[in-house]
Amino acid sequence: MTTLGGLEHAPAGFLAALGALRGARVRGELALHEIPAPSRLAPYAVALGADVAADAPARTPVHGPARLALGDADTPELAHGRFILLHDPDGSPVWDGQFRIVTYIRAELEPEMGNDAMLGSVAWTWLQEALAEHHVTYRQAGGTATRILSESYGSLADRPDAVDIELRASWTPADADVGEHLEAWGDMVCTFAGLPPLPEGVASLRGRRLT
Repeated sequence: MTTLGGLEHAPAGFLAALGALRGARVRGELALHEIPAPSRLAPYAVALGADVAADAPARTPVHGPARLALGDADTPELAHGRFILLHDPDGSPVWDGQFRIVTYIRAELEPEMGNDAMLGSVAWTWLQEALAEHHVTYRQAGGTATRILSESYGSLADRPDAVDIELRASWTPADADVGEHLEAWGDMVCTFAGLPPLPEGVASLRGRRLT
Protein backbone atom coordinates (compact mmCIF):
# COMPACT_ATOMS: atom_id res chain seq x y z
CA MET A 1 0.00 0.00 0.00
CA THR A 2 1.39 3.35 -1.00
CA THR A 3 2.06 5.77 1.87
CA LEU A 4 3.64 9.17 2.29
CA GLY A 5 7.03 7.51 2.25
CA GLY A 6 6.46 4.84 -0.39
CA LEU A 7 5.64 6.35 -3.76
CA GLU A 8 6.59 3.54 -6.11
CA HIS A 9 4.20 3.26 -9.05
CA ALA A 10 1.73 5.72 -7.53
CA PRO A 11 -0.45 7.56 -10.08
CA ALA A 12 -0.04 11.28 -10.62
CA GLY A 13 -3.35 12.11 -8.94
CA PHE A 14 -2.38 10.35 -5.75
CA LEU A 15 1.05 11.98 -5.75
CA ALA A 16 -0.62 15.38 -6.07
CA ALA A 17 -2.87 14.55 -3.12
CA LEU A 18 0.11 13.50 -1.00
CA GLY A 19 1.83 16.76 -1.83
CA ALA A 20 -1.26 18.66 -0.72
CA LEU A 21 -1.32 16.77 2.58
CA ARG A 22 2.35 17.55 3.17
CA GLY A 23 1.65 21.24 2.61
CA ALA A 24 -1.22 21.36 5.10
CA ARG A 25 -0.80 23.39 8.27
CA VAL A 26 -2.51 22.29 11.47
CA ARG A 27 -2.71 23.79 14.93
CA GLY A 28 0.36 23.24 17.05
CA GLU A 29 -1.69 21.47 19.73
CA LEU A 30 -2.41 18.68 17.25
CA ALA A 31 0.21 15.96 16.83
CA LEU A 32 0.00 14.19 13.45
CA HIS A 33 1.75 10.94 12.59
CA GLU A 34 1.46 8.38 9.82
CA ILE A 35 -0.21 5.10 10.69
CA PRO A 36 -0.75 1.92 8.63
CA ALA A 37 -3.29 2.51 5.88
CA PRO A 38 -6.12 0.06 5.17
CA SER A 39 -5.23 -2.33 2.38
CA ARG A 40 -8.65 -3.42 1.13
CA LEU A 41 -10.61 -0.20 0.70
CA ALA A 42 -8.82 1.23 -2.33
CA PRO A 43 -5.79 0.61 -4.57
CA TYR A 44 -3.98 3.53 -2.91
CA ALA A 45 -4.36 4.95 0.57
CA VAL A 46 -2.58 6.95 3.23
CA ALA A 47 -3.60 7.20 6.88
CA LEU A 48 -2.73 9.72 9.57
CA GLY A 49 -3.31 9.54 13.30
CA ALA A 50 -3.89 12.66 15.40
CA ASP A 51 -3.75 13.33 19.13
CA VAL A 52 -4.33 16.36 21.33
CA ALA A 53 -2.36 15.83 24.53
CA ALA A 54 -3.69 16.71 27.96
CA ASP A 55 -0.95 19.31 28.38
CA ALA A 56 -1.92 21.17 25.19
CA PRO A 57 -2.13 24.93 25.77
CA ALA A 58 -5.35 26.93 25.99
CA ARG A 59 -7.43 24.08 27.37
CA THR A 60 -10.65 26.08 27.65
CA PRO A 61 -13.90 24.20 27.02
CA VAL A 62 -15.85 25.12 23.90
CA HIS A 63 -19.39 26.39 24.18
CA GLY A 64 -22.52 24.40 23.50
CA PRO A 65 -24.27 21.29 24.83
CA ALA A 66 -21.40 19.00 23.87
CA ARG A 67 -18.74 20.91 25.85
CA LEU A 68 -15.83 18.52 26.21
CA ALA A 69 -14.10 17.51 29.40
CA LEU A 70 -10.66 18.79 30.26
CA GLY A 71 -9.74 15.49 31.88
CA ASP A 72 -7.52 14.77 34.86
CA ALA A 73 -3.90 15.81 34.97
CA ASP A 74 -2.79 12.26 34.19
CA THR A 75 -5.05 11.88 31.15
CA PRO A 76 -2.73 11.09 28.23
CA GLU A 77 -4.89 12.79 25.60
CA LEU A 78 -8.00 14.90 25.22
CA ALA A 79 -8.97 13.65 21.78
CA HIS A 80 -7.62 11.40 19.08
CA GLY A 81 -8.58 10.46 15.58
CA ARG A 82 -7.71 9.06 12.17
CA PHE A 83 -7.70 10.70 8.74
CA ILE A 84 -7.60 8.31 5.77
CA LEU A 85 -7.33 9.31 2.13
CA LEU A 86 -8.40 6.66 -0.37
CA HIS A 87 -7.70 6.80 -4.10
CA ASP A 88 -8.97 4.71 -6.99
CA PRO A 89 -7.68 5.98 -10.38
CA ASP A 90 -10.66 4.31 -12.08
CA GLY A 91 -13.11 6.11 -9.86
CA SER A 92 -15.80 4.65 -7.62
CA PRO A 93 -19.56 5.01 -8.17
CA VAL A 94 -20.04 4.72 -4.41
CA TRP A 95 -17.69 7.65 -3.77
CA ASP A 96 -18.78 9.58 -6.87
CA GLY A 97 -15.13 10.33 -7.57
CA GLN A 98 -11.56 9.09 -7.48
CA PHE A 99 -10.87 10.10 -3.87
CA ARG A 100 -12.61 9.48 -0.59
CA ILE A 101 -11.73 10.88 2.84
CA VAL A 102 -12.65 8.68 5.81
CA THR A 103 -12.28 10.09 9.33
CA TYR A 104 -12.75 9.14 12.96
CA ILE A 105 -12.61 11.27 16.12
CA ARG A 106 -13.10 10.26 19.75
CA ALA A 107 -13.03 12.37 22.91
CA GLU A 108 -14.22 12.14 26.50
CA LEU A 109 -17.20 14.26 27.55
CA GLU A 110 -18.21 15.75 30.83
CA PRO A 111 -20.59 13.10 32.28
CA GLU A 112 -23.59 15.43 32.44
CA MET A 113 -23.25 16.16 28.74
CA GLY A 114 -23.54 12.53 27.67
CA ASN A 115 -27.34 12.45 27.84
CA ASP A 116 -27.91 15.55 25.77
CA ALA A 117 -30.20 14.63 22.88
CA MET A 118 -28.51 17.20 20.63
CA LEU A 119 -25.01 15.81 21.10
CA GLY A 120 -24.80 13.92 17.81
CA SER A 121 -26.18 16.76 15.70
CA VAL A 122 -23.82 19.23 17.37
CA ALA A 123 -20.83 17.03 16.57
CA TRP A 124 -21.94 16.76 12.92
CA THR A 125 -22.47 20.52 12.76
CA TRP A 126 -18.92 21.09 14.04
CA LEU A 127 -17.60 19.08 11.10
CA GLN A 128 -19.72 20.93 8.56
CA GLU A 129 -18.63 24.26 9.99
CA ALA A 130 -14.96 23.29 9.93
CA LEU A 131 -15.18 22.31 6.26
CA ALA A 132 -17.08 25.50 5.43
CA GLU A 133 -14.56 27.70 7.23
CA HIS A 134 -11.79 26.24 5.07
CA HIS A 135 -13.87 26.74 1.90
CA VAL A 136 -13.41 23.18 0.70
CA THR A 137 -15.56 21.66 -2.03
CA TYR A 138 -16.93 18.19 -1.37
CA ARG A 139 -19.94 15.94 -1.94
CA GLN A 140 -21.50 12.69 -0.70
CA ALA A 141 -20.79 13.48 2.96
CA GLY A 142 -22.12 11.12 5.61
CA GLY A 143 -21.39 10.07 9.14
CA THR A 144 -22.50 8.66 12.46
CA ALA A 145 -22.12 9.99 16.00
CA THR A 146 -22.02 7.56 18.91
CA ARG A 147 -22.10 8.10 22.65
CA ILE A 148 -20.30 5.49 24.75
CA LEU A 149 -20.97 5.10 28.48
CA SER A 150 -18.29 3.31 30.52
CA GLU A 151 -19.28 2.12 34.03
CA SER A 152 -16.90 0.39 36.44
CA TYR A 153 -17.73 -2.34 38.96
CA GLY A 154 -16.08 -4.54 41.58
CA SER A 155 -12.50 -3.56 42.33
CA LEU A 156 -12.84 -0.73 39.83
CA ALA A 157 -16.06 0.66 41.32
CA ASP A 158 -14.29 3.78 42.58
CA ARG A 159 -13.65 4.93 39.04
CA PRO A 160 -16.10 7.60 37.89
CA ASP A 161 -18.39 6.90 34.99
CA ALA A 162 -17.06 8.11 31.65
CA VAL A 163 -18.90 9.20 28.52
CA ASP A 164 -17.13 9.37 25.17
CA ILE A 165 -18.30 10.76 21.85
CA GLU A 166 -17.23 9.18 18.56
CA LEU A 167 -17.76 10.73 15.16
CA ARG A 168 -17.17 8.70 12.01
CA ALA A 169 -17.50 10.73 8.84
CA SER A 170 -16.53 10.47 5.19
CA TRP A 171 -16.84 12.66 2.13
CA THR A 172 -15.61 12.94 -1.45
CA PRO A 173 -13.28 15.88 -2.15
CA ALA A 174 -13.73 17.67 -5.45
CA ASP A 175 -10.13 17.01 -6.52
CA ALA A 176 -6.65 16.08 -5.30
CA ASP A 177 -6.21 19.40 -3.47
CA VAL A 178 -6.93 17.84 -0.08
CA GLY A 179 -4.65 19.90 2.16
CA GLU A 180 -7.48 22.16 3.32
CA HIS A 181 -9.56 19.09 4.09
CA LEU A 182 -6.86 17.88 6.48
CA GLU A 183 -6.61 21.33 8.05
CA ALA A 184 -10.39 21.47 8.56
CA TRP A 185 -10.43 18.01 10.10
CA GLY A 186 -7.52 18.97 12.36
CA ASP A 187 -9.52 21.92 13.64
CA MET A 188 -12.38 19.53 14.30
CA VAL A 189 -10.18 17.28 16.46
CA CYS A 190 -9.12 20.35 18.46
CA THR A 191 -12.77 21.31 18.92
CA PHE A 192 -13.51 17.83 20.26
CA ALA A 193 -10.59 18.23 22.65
CA GLY A 194 -12.15 21.37 24.09
CA LEU A 195 -9.67 23.85 22.63
CA PRO A 196 -11.18 27.26 21.86
CA PRO A 197 -11.31 28.33 18.21
CA LEU A 198 -8.59 30.68 17.07
CA PRO A 199 -9.71 34.28 16.55
CA GLU A 200 -10.58 35.14 12.96
CA GLY A 201 -7.47 36.00 10.99
CA VAL A 202 -5.12 34.59 13.63
CA ALA A 203 -3.04 31.49 12.91
CA SER A 204 -1.63 29.19 15.54
CA LEU A 205 1.93 30.26 16.27
CA ARG A 206 2.79 26.60 16.77
CA GLY A 207 1.18 25.54 13.49
CA ARG A 208 3.14 22.84 11.74
CA ARG A 209 3.35 21.16 8.38
CA LEU A 210 3.10 17.42 7.95
CA THR A 211 6.56 16.01 7.30
